[in-house]
Amino acid sequence: MYKIVLVATDGSTLSKKAVTHATALAASCGAEMVALKVVPRYPQAYFEGSIPLSVPEIARVEGQWTEAAKAALDTVQKTAHAKGVVTKTVTVKSDVVSDAIIATAKKYKADLIVMASHGRKGIKRLLLGSETQQVLTHSHIPVLVLR
Repeated sequence: MYKIVLVATDGSTLSKKAVTHATALAASCGAEMVALKVVPRYPQAYFEGSIPLSVPEIARVEGQWTEAAKAALDTVQKTAHAKGVVTKTVTVKSDVVSDAIIATAKKYKADLIVMASHGRKGIKRLLLGSETQQVLTHSHIPVLVLR
């Protein structure tokens, strides 16, 4: 049924559940999997523009984010390998997570996007909106949302 399943992860407990389900689905269909972690382009201060960050500080923070993304994707890779699912890991730098997920799904010709229902809680979710909702609204590729 599916040939390529894209799973978006942020390393949270809920996104790990999405990875587990995506891996099982890919294994049952004989599909390949693309594991995606979206990383912000640069650190944003609480009061945007009021506290300028130095170039070394930006590089340090971006390095931490990249290492965290690699660790999360390595975990996905190991989980998939254990189930016999061929998996490509992808890290994308973007400030608009939903757009990055949809663009990556198109680039790799995914038949299905699997993701968690939410990653943020409380005021952050209210202010920033739901990335999952944005993917559901704008994707022409089927989306499986896990709670």
